[in-house]
Amino acid sequence: MSDEPGLRLQVDPIACVAHASCRELLPERITLDEWGYPIISTDPLPPDLVSHARRAVAACPTLALRVDGKLARQR
Repeated sequence: MSDEPGLRLQVDPIACVAHASCRELLPERITLDEWGYPIISTDPLPPDLVSHARRAVAACPTLALRVDGKLARQR
């Protein structure tokens, strides 16, 4: 995982049951393994994807997805 500041997606692998709604809403950052579970990029979210990531978090039926971290300061 990168040490850069920024928001990142995280998944709780215990809570996730592979509905894959997150992948449908955020294909730029989420791929699926052979069983349909999400593989999430550990890179910080770019500003243009933050709202999409929050939408994916809200759509998770098991609340397994979250956005963690702090927004990087704009210079």
